[in-house]
Amino acid sequence: MFSNRIAAGRQLAQELQEYAGTNAIVLGIPRGGVPIAYTVAAALHLPFDIVLTKKIGHPMNREYAIGAVGLEDSYIIPHDDVSDAYIQEATEKVRARLREMQQAYKGQSSMASIAGKVVLLIDDGIATGNTLLVTVRMLRKSHPAKIVVATPVSSRQACDKLSQEADACICLHIPPMFTGVGAYYEDFSEVTDAEVERYMQLAGAV
Repeated sequence: MFSNRIAAGRQLAQELQEYAGTNAIVLGIPRGGVPIAYTVAAALHLPFDIVLTKKIGHPMNREYAIGAVGLEDSYIIPHDDVSDAYIQEATEKVRARLREMQQAYKGQSSMASIAGKVVLLIDDGIATGNTLLVTVRMLRKSHPAKIVVATPVSSRQACDKLSQEADACICLHIPPMFTGVGAYYEDFSEVTDAEVERYMQLAGAV
């Protein structure tokens, strides 16, 4: 159990000490992954930025991810009970929200260059791994030297899936019966847009 995202970030930074002061960059997944990623970047004296992707939920259970969408790419797991029309509509809605987030958090600034760098890709927890899976595939197109997914808590299935796609998946806690990311935090308050903007400003990323 982690007391909050900042405490989880400090613990995660300890597991990532080998990257301190190296040619690495920390990328957080908004919004929940941002406080953790910023904490890791500060502890390891590394640059910090965000990468924008969001999950698409199942029409009968929006918390169950059937895929993920970025500003340009997407990754969808086919489901017999999910129509193409739903996926198209959901993708358009998610992209609209991502464009809003891009404007709010970064304005006209593009993501920092990751070519030739080690990317530490961080979220506050991983349930299905689909959001991070599409993110890893998107980031590969920018030719980083290595992509390391890191998180405080993950399901075993998600960590195994991401280990095959990323160069490494580092997780502090893999419970035998995963019940949802929030169950492993004492304080899992929603991270607001204003908080993300503040972290971006603190990091000098805007």
